[in-house]
Amino acid sequence: AFAQYKTGDKIQAVATLDRFIRLHPTSPAIDYAFYLKGLVNFNDNLGLFSFITRQDLSERDQKAAKDSYESFRELTTRFPDSKYSADARQRMTHIVNSLAAYEVHVARYYASRGAHVAAINRAQQAIADYQGVPALEEALAILVSSYKAMGMTSLSNDAKRVLQTNFPKSAFLLTD
Repeated sequence: AFAQYKTGDKIQAVATLDRFIRLHPTSPAIDYAFYLKGLVNFNDNLGLFSFITRQDLSERDQKAAKDSYESFRELTTRFPDSKYSADARQRMTHIVNSLAAYEVHVARYYASRGAHVAAINRAQQAIADYQGVPALEEALAILVSSYKAMGMTSLSNDAKRVLQTNFPKSAFLLTD
């Protein structure tokens, strides 16, 4: 699986790892199998052209990130003392931040197109699903502006109050 991963055959690497996990659930190397599976999907998110084009991970399809997160979660849950768990936890934090940023990226797109209901839904989804991540500041700002654009002043003021309370030095407060 590692050789397949290193040669770029990520689909085959995941299939090999899935087969290993299914056939050898008590192997002493099972923690590494989960780690490598997470790593394969984690790096699948990066790709060659994302470096060249400087594309943000939050602008890409998030299926690989979600698959990677699940593998790392399985590793850290089943094998909390594994030598791979610390790195897996750090990667999970990065993935959660990326997933939240993706939701906000989509909300920002909808807001820029005037689809304020869709922008509000995406921003609320980011707030509900991803507590304590950096992208929440912009999600709240999108709620403020989208509610204001729809003439819902009370909801806009409520969202602004939450933004001010949680991010008192936010640059989004200065744009008002």
